[in-house]
Amino acid sequence: MRTNLTQNYIFRKFVCGLSKEDAAALCFKSVTTVTRWDKGSPIPPECKRLMRIYRGMELATINPKWKGWRIDHGELTNEVGISLKPEQILMGYALMEINSDNERVLKTKIIQTARMLKNLP
Repeated sequence: MRTNLTQNYIFRKFVCGLSKEDAAALCFKSVTTVTRWDKGSPIPPECKRLMRIYRGMELATINPKWKGWRIDHGELTNEVGISLKPEQILMGYALMEINSDNERVLKTKIIQTARMLKNLP
């Protein structure tokens, strides 16, 4: 069976990495509806947006402050390519919550140590 490579099919399958079943479940549609999209019927804008968000391509739709950010291989990546793992984000948040003078010294030491560890082979 030969598949016609429409723009919608390419978008769903290769850009968003979704199977027909996954796209249908994500968009609350039937697999038959997704098959129609693959054959050229227009994908509703809200479904395209859901598919992009699922793929991590449109975090800015959640909040404009996320413009340029995306989720890539489970990491949050900004527009210049800096990727953050969840534990790095939590550590950064924890460090920002520390505010006493002694804790500021500790924070500086933690950051210095982290930078040294980053450069180890």
